[in-house]
Amino acid sequence: MRIRFRGEFERVRLRSSALGYAEHGWDVLPGAYLARGRFCCGTGCRTVACHPARPDLVSHDPDVVGGWWSRRPFSVLLPTGLTFDVLEVSACPGAGIAQAAGGGPVAVTPAGHWMILVGPGSRLCPELAGRTDVVLHGRGSWVPAPPTREPGGRVRWVVSPTEAQWRLPDPGRVQTCLADLLPALGLPPPRRVRVAA
Repeated sequence: MRIRFRGEFERVRLRSSALGYAEHGWDVLPGAYLARGRFCCGTGCRTVACHPARPDLVSHDPDVVGGWWSRRPFSVLLPTGLTFDVLEVSACPGAGIAQAAGGGPVAVTPAGHWMILVGPGSRLCPELAGRTDVVLHGRGSWVPAPPTREPGGRVRWVVSPTEAQWRLPDPGRVQTCLADLLPALGLPPPRRVRVAA
């Protein structure tokens, strides 16, 4: 009985978060849920990492979104490239990331991947494009959103959308800050391309 109650509490918690995002116009996508240490989206699923339960299910209609979480504790995934893009940075102390985000929403995974939500439609600047510790999630991608559970813990907000008043920072400004910040943290400097004179 106790395990069933815990599972129901988890489902309600995830549903509430998914509805909160949808009510602010953010599309959500139901993701595979964590069961016995691996992600599961149905019988026969061979993918063990976090992934969409059905990639074709994307909506910000609260009635539709609420229905998806009515029976299962799906992970909450946010598709990128529509309302926002996400700059994912690994191996970086959080204080610098929060500063680089300029007051915009920032989440962190249990593995220490920092996700900065920014306005959509930009490309990585040359200073960041060659780095392996920075990924730009744009159209066709997605990120796990709080309070999605992963094997090492929960994805959590460092600066929540509510704290950021649901505003997204300018991607160019954030990328400039990251380009200045990352080398100072002892990470490999960005590759510089020499232009022949």
